[in-house]
Amino acid sequence: MGEFREYSTSLQTCLPADPASKGGVENAVKIAKADLVPKETNLLPGYRSFAELEAACEAFMEEVNSRVHRATLELPKDMLRVVEGPRLHPVPATPVTASFGHTRQVPPNTPMITFQQSRYSVPHTLMGQMVWVRGTETEVIIVHVGEAGPVEVARHKLTRPGTPAIIDAHFPPAPAGALERVIRPTNKAEEEFLALGAGAALWLKEAAAAGTQKIRHKMERAVTLAKVLGADEVDKGLGAAAVHQRFTYEDLLSIVNTGNSKSHTTSTTHTVTDQGRWLSQGTSSWANFGTTPTTGPAADGDLEGAIDER
Repeated sequence: MGEFREYSTSLQTCLPADPASKGGVENAVKIAKADLVPKETNLLPGYRSFAELEAACEAFMEEVNSRVHRATLELPKDMLRVVEGPRLHPVPATPVTASFGHTRQVPPNTPMITFQQSRYSVPHTLMGQMVWVRGTETEVIIVHVGEAGPVEVARHKLTRPGTPAIIDAHFPPAPAGALERVIRPTNKAEEEFLALGAGAALWLKEAAAAGTQKIRHKMERAVTLAKVLGADEVDKGLGAAAVHQRFTYEDLLSIVNTGNSKSHTTSTTHTVTDQGRWLSQGTSSWANFGTTPTTGPAADGDLEGAIDER
């Protein structure tokens, strides 16, 4: 009865066998049965859900209120807006909260509420706040009453215990994983070191994962080295050291020096000439060196200048 008082409405009971007091109600029920309830006379199919019945009622009301009434010769919806509406007291701007169902407190750490032993999601912006929940035969409607009044924030299909109804958009973005987490400096020394670049951040992450000792001292020495050689060179060296799991200051210095020496070397072009076109004698005449020469008749040229030993 509190809901009726909220809207300044009172209930009047009908007397038995008094058509004048109950005829209007009975006639409305008769029309509803004839036009909305599936029967053999109207050939209406059965409703699959209560929501379909509600939609059919709204369509029926729109149809009958758009016809010219035979007594007033006016459209009922126009009569309600022009003649009857100004004489009716206004409905409260904020509906009575009891019509929204039952209250539920959204936990501060998860956007899920429990209704009839089942769990339903709500927007994560409502965590820690109170919402109203009501259910039909097929749906669960969740309403939040804020400064702008009541607003429907979620609507779910009715589910059973153990199978939560979840809408992904109700949850905040997932936090970054371990591989995507950004390192945040906690003091000035870490801030100066991470300012060197991505290589420094990678070195710090890998060094911490490897359990490197005296990380803070090595970071300070790297910053000092960057002031001498430049932040870009040291940052590249730190990145290479992280990739190869070399975390000592000597390793960093060696990598940086090696990179500098490679960057300053002069490129030399080597030209290979075709050996068939060389003018030099080559070494082919030495192929028989140390072998026994082949004996045969001496040529005349070979006897020239020979001395007879006899």
